[in-house]
Amino acid sequence: MSEFVIDVHDLRKSFGPNLVVDRLTLQVAAGEICGFLGANGSGKTTTIRMLCGLLVPDGGSGTCLGFDLFRDALRIRRDAGYMTQRFSFYDDLTVAETLDFVAAVYELDDRRQAVANIIARMELGGFADRLAGQLSGGWKQRLALAACVLHEPKLLLLDEPTAGVDAAARREFWDLIHDMASEGLTVLVSTHYMDEAERCKRIVYLSNGHIVTQGAPEDVRSGAGLITFEASGSGIDEAARELRHAPGVEAAAVFGGALRVAGTDRAALEQTISVHREFAWHEVEPRLEDVFIHLLTEQAS
Repeated sequence: MSEFVIDVHDLRKSFGPNLVVDRLTLQVAAGEICGFLGANGSGKTTTIRMLCGLLVPDGGSGTCLGFDLFRDALRIRRDAGYMTQRFSFYDDLTVAETLDFVAAVYELDDRRQAVANIIARMELGGFADRLAGQLSGGWKQRLALAACVLHEPKLLLLDEPTAGVDAAARREFWDLIHDMASEGLTVLVSTHYMDEAERCKRIVYLSNGHIVTQGAPEDVRSGAGLITFEASGSGIDEAARELRHAPGVEAAAVFGGALRVAGTDRAALEQTISVHREFAWHEVEPRLEDVFIHLLTEQAS
């Protein structure tokens, strides 16, 4: 087995005339939490499904958990955990019944003990006899996560696992992910939330089926070549509308009481904001959100 849990090269996948994944090369090390980012339709879900053995690539090569993507898809499916965005278990089974069903599917030797252990770890004890369909969104996702790691996989593939979940539940979910990663679990997770991307050791940004940029969050921010300025005061909403179409400005947005503008042409950007002398502008570090809006704009042009 290579030093990488995921080690794939030049993966390609099309659906009819639509090329969805285009020569994608990706390596993820053991114990790493890797964030998968990109706009809708960028190829994230298709890539994840190829990695977990649910889709056969049209081309390329590679391994997942040391198993060949083409020859060993069944082994990969048994040894990895895959969690979809939508809750995919039976609403009319209780939490305990759901986990027992999953344990039976994986043919675990001591199903009862395995279920008891995961219920305790995920703090689901108070919900063991509750129907899955009666759980809140956050607890449904926690149940889904419990089901995905019940068989103790070495790789966890998560496809927007916290979409529609409140902030407190998202934080608790990510605390669980980090706890398991500290014990050696490797995680590849797609997300649209920038605060979640910041919690990843490395992020990979996809556009049109190929990787545009990757690295630690701080390296992606600093390597984007993006200049950002911020100001506050009355009238920032009107100024934002005007600045969005001004020379040198790729993005202008209001965050609370602050107006933030960004672009890659420093001279043009400084010239534009100098017209708005009613604000005291100061340069700030770009946020990941600024960087990804920039990448989206760049790829669309």
